[in-house]
Amino acid sequence: MGLSLNTLRCTISACFFLCSTLLPTCCQFIKELGHVTVEPSSIFLMGSNLTVYCHLKTCQPSSTIFLELSSKTVKDRSEINCTTVQFHLPNVQESQSFVVCKLDEGHSIKTVSGQDLQGGRPPDKPQKLNCHLTRSSDFIYCSWMSGSQTYISTTYNSSISSDNGTCVYSNHIQDAEEIKIPRRTLDENTKYEFTITAYNYFGVSRSNPFILCVKDIVIPDTPYITHIGFKNTFVAVDLQWNTTDYSAHLRPSVRLRVPNGSWEVREETELNDTLIRVDNLKPLTDYEFQLRTCNSTSRLKHITEADFTPSSRSLCSKWSPSVMGRSPGKGPSKPLVVWRTVDSFQNVTVLWKPPPPQDYSGDVYQYRVFLSRNDMEDVVCPASSRSLPVPAEVHSVSISAVTLYGSSPPANVPLGHSGDLGPVLRDPTPFANGIAVRVSWFGPRTKNWSTSGELLQYVLEWTSVPETEPQWQEVDKNEDNTLITGLTAGVRYKISLYAVTTGGVSSPSSTLVYSKEQKPASGPDLSVLGHENKMIKILWEKLPVNQQRGFIRNYTLYIQALDTGDKELRVMLPAFPKQMWVECPEGTLSLQMTASTLAGEGPRSNRIVSQPAAGLVIEVVVTITFCITIIVSLICCRCIRKRIKQRCLSWGPAWLSHTLPKPGNSNAIRLLQQDRCEPCFGSIDSDPLLSPITLLSWEEREAMYPIIHVHVQVSQKRLEQGSVKMPVLATETGTVPVVGELHHASYKPHIGELASQVDKEEEEQKDVAACVKEEVCPSAFGGLLSSVEVDCPAVPKGTDISSVSDGSWPRPSHTTAVSKINFCEGTMETQSHGEVNDPPVKFHHADMTMADMADTCLSQRTVETLLAKGYFPQIPVSSSALCVTQR
Repeated sequence: MGLSLNTLRCTISACFFLCSTLLPTCCQFIKELGHVTVEPSSIFLMGSNLTVYCHLKTCQPSSTIFLELSSKTVKDRSEINCTTVQFHLPNVQESQSFVVCKLDEGHSIKTVSGQDLQGGRPPDKPQKLNCHLTRSSDFIYCSWMSGSQTYISTTYNSSISSDNGTCVYSNHIQDAEEIKIPRRTLDENTKYEFTITAYNYFGVSRSNPFILCVKDIVIPDTPYITHIGFKNTFVAVDLQWNTTDYSAHLRPSVRLRVPNGSWEVREETELNDTLIRVDNLKPLTDYEFQLRTCNSTSRLKHITEADFTPSSRSLCSKWSPSVMGRSPGKGPSKPLVVWRTVDSFQNVTVLWKPPPPQDYSGDVYQYRVFLSRNDMEDVVCPASSRSLPVPAEVHSVSISAVTLYGSSPPANVPLGHSGDLGPVLRDPTPFANGIAVRVSWFGPRTKNWSTSGELLQYVLEWTSVPETEPQWQEVDKNEDNTLITGLTAGVRYKISLYAVTTGGVSSPSSTLVYSKEQKPASGPDLSVLGHENKMIKILWEKLPVNQQRGFIRNYTLYIQALDTGDKELRVMLPAFPKQMWVECPEGTLSLQMTASTLAGEGPRSNRIVSQPAAGLVIEVVVTITFCITIIVSLICCRCIRKRIKQRCLSWGPAWLSHTLPKPGNSNAIRLLQQDRCEPCFGSIDSDPLLSPITLLSWEEREAMYPIIHVHVQVSQKRLEQGSVKMPVLATETGTVPVVGELHHASYKPHIGELASQVDKEEEEQKDVAACVKEEVCPSAFGGLLSSVEVDCPAVPKGTDISSVSDGSWPRPSHTTAVSKINFCEGTMETQSHGEVNDPPVKFHHADMTMADMADTCLSQRTVETLLAKGYFPQIPVSSSALCVTQR
């Protein structure tokens, strides 16, 4: 009891759910505010005009009644009274629809009532009646075609009558096209009439009678497919089938379809009694196969309405159950299209095109090229390759494309030359769209026109200019024209035609063509070679091929006189570039040139300006004369030269303004030339070595080396300010000898270090060659002495080398003994207001006391130079140089 209550509760809940969600309109009908009527009926013939009335129970003048047909508002309405409104629905074609009458109260909309509409059609006459049964079947299966859809319930009544009109069997079935009749109700050898009567709400129709005899409608048993096998060479399938009603007179028939496709009956090839093959399948495609068997006398014969005799009917079995299968990938089945090109150096390159996509499935992953030399060689090329250079020793070449599902048959490349001239090309005919050209040629007049062998085919080759990768196509040997497509307007193409025979390839017949000419892209380069009075000689260059964009018909020269401003002159010139004289106006000219093709004139070239030759000569002469005048003025005018020289010297370094001494007048050089000593092995100096040093007594030294006094006028103010720095020689009279800049000296004597002890002098005299590196301040002494006084004071006897630096020689208090210098033998030129050549003097030692070496210049007041022994070189002295510059 509890289970029954639960079941009832669930049922009631489900009803309320359906009422509230799935059928809201029905739920509203519970509280109807009125009703709806349809004329002529809610069940109507499709295409009829309907009238719908909406009736309210009470009058509501402040509300509006409207009608919805399948949720669309009907606009054609007319109000009969306050409770009834009429709506017109013309030409209703919907088989199922509904109308709802609603009331609009302003603040809300209420449903009044509704009605379902059912449209339909009368049944068509049943056609193609057919009955059949198998040998072991207990039922006769009869079928027909009902025709177009009626959209409402239709009943089909089947009846079988004998020849006298007696009904033997009758049955009815609703909305069907096949019935089963018990076999036992009919006699095997008696003929009956079988009819189908269809009727519904809109009408009745009756079929033509079908003559039924049981022994004539027996069909073979339904076969079945036992195995399917695909062949990837031609994408074919082999179907193995079997049947329980095996007979030699049965022939199989196959139909197939792809998913969601229609059935297609295919021609099959019988391999044996139970094996057939179906070709031309698509690779990598799913197929559904069915098979049936038919009597060989009525195989695949279709029945029409007039075919009602048993002898004319198709006695075929039912289709077998479906078998599914997927076809494999397809390998290339055709040879590749191949060709070869020969360049000017007789180098051969083989070319090939990829196989057409419809000829294989998957992708080409490589090409195999077989080269025949002394032995066969296999070259593997990637899938992106389209050409391969071939060595000269190769005799034959064949190419094959390799895919995942197989390889294409090898394609042989013709390499040999037949020696024939080949066909002659006619003028190509461009198409108006500019993408194709019709090419024709003169075919062979006789069958034996070729001496190398039988004609196999023509090959048409074309390439753009400048040359790119060639393209080609094969043409049947019986054709004398073809169409080249895929060309570009404004591009020049070279077309060549070859005849391929069994003996090789003929010589080409070539021509140039444009698929469509365009205007040139630029103007030619123009230059002027000569310009005389009213004549000008010009030269123009040929346009590049990619700039021509057509065959050049002519050139146009535009001449504009700049001096007079006359109208521009236009001169037509021949199509080939050259130099030529052209008549022109006088004066300066502006020139431009254009090129023209069949499509029109191109843009102008860059403007150039030309003047007559006389004007140019005058300008050149004036310019040269002006330059020569300036040069002659500079050469002849001394004051100008002098100023220029002074200006140049002021801009240059200081040593350019000084006069250098002449080394040829040096006494030291002459002395060295007369008496040379052995070179000093320890020295790296390139100057000549001096003679050995001889020590002189004090008396001899005093007589040979007098004391030199130099007078220099220096203001006391400058001395006090310290703006003048000069070395001063120590003398008895107190005069100031000044030493100039040493780096201007033209002669630097070799000096060596003397031993500080007298007992080493004899040892140093024996080693004359041991001269050490010279250490002299590189200052020039030129013009340093303004006035020189020579004084030979009495020197006390007995003075030796050690007394050179003691207090027996008068010296200023600010002097300091610096170094002892060993002078090698030599002479020196002295220049001061003239040249003085002193005789060579031999000396032993020289001792010089100089200012503090820490300063670049010597003491401002005095520098004491003591000549104890040795040689004092002659140096030029300048009054302007007051400072010793030390490096």
